[in-house]
Amino acid sequence: MKLYVGNLAYGATEGDLQDLFGQHGENNVKLITDRDSGRSKGFAFVEFQDAGAAEEAMSKLDGHNFMGRTIRVSVAKAREEGGGGRPPRRNGGGGFRPRG
Repeated sequence: MKLYVGNLAYGATEGDLQDLFGQHGENNVKLITDRDSGRSKGFAFVEFQDAGAAEEAMSKLDGHNFMGRTIRVSVAKAREEGGGGRPPRRNGGGGFRPRG
C-alpha cells in the first residue's frame, strides 16, 4: 500500500522519513524533488509491503509534528496514465494560419 505524505519540511530527507515510518514496518520512501534544482517539493510517497502496517502508520502519523511541520498522511491516489499535461490538440497541431 502506498501512502502520500505532505506538508514536509524542505530539509527532510528520505533517511529521515525512513526512520519515522520504519517504526511501523518495512517500507520504501520516495521524496519528490524539483527536476531542475533538486530541492524537495515538500511531499513524498511511502510504500509498505504490509497494508496493516501502512494503515497503522497513517493513523498514527497523520497530523504528527515532524521537523516543525504538521504532516499529512493519506492513501496515495493512483496516477493516471500519460502523466498529465495538456490534452492533445484537434486536427494535429498548431502553427500559423493566416486570416482571410
